[in-house]
Amino acid sequence: MKDFSILEKKINIEFQDKNLLTQAFVHRSYLNENPNFKLFHNERLEFLGDAVLELIVTEYLYKTYPEKLEGELTNWRAALVNARMLAIVAKKIKLNDFLLLSHGEAKEKEKGKARQYILADAFEALIGSIYLDQGYEITKEFIEKYLITELPLIIKEELFKDAKSRLQEKAQEKEDTTPTYKVLTESGPDHAKCFVIGVFFETKIIAKGEGLSKQEAEENAAQNALEIKGWLNSKF
Repeated sequence: MKDFSILEKKINIEFQDKNLLTQAFVHRSYLNENPNFKLFHNERLEFLGDAVLELIVTEYLYKTYPEKLEGELTNWRAALVNARMLAIVAKKIKLNDFLLLSHGEAKEKEKGKARQYILADAFEALIGSIYLDQGYEITKEFIEKYLITELPLIIKEELFKDAKSRLQEKAQEKEDTTPTYKVLTESGPDHAKCFVIGVFFETKIIAKGEGLSKQEAEENAAQNALEIKGWLNSKF
């Protein structure tokens, strides 16, 4: 079993109910291999944490930026609470070390996209467990310390814009070209297709992206292109 006291020391929160902390890291797959485990998986905590996270971030933005309109605040919030950002923060505080996964998922989590979503879900579940165990104010302090501190960089680098928009701006600015997108492959049944899309500068392919819709695959391709071209802050 993982030593969750290490995490308690790291985030400076001592849980009254240690089971709540452990449950935040129980992936559904772990219970398939350990059906007699004493705790349920973390999906209900994730559900709660997602709502608490959105409220606290919204409250912070509303109070801190009274001159900003709803649309801009909405974009900033979306950039703060998306899976990519939550996974980055989760990695910073080494939540990966505490995940309880099946052997198969443990291997799968080493892959970028799978690991990103598992870490983001665990981060939200942890927020849910902190909220239940410690209350609103401690949860607010945790979110402000570990997540909201990323906001200045998001604003400076305009990371609240979607990847396709940022790639187009950078490509036009730096290479005087406009990215185009092309479906490379599609697989799977009609109700669950998987698309692989390439993003091109003129006829040269820059990056590929995968997704369950063309829109998602294009966005992932653009994100990968930003990283490949070095047009994205290295943290993201």
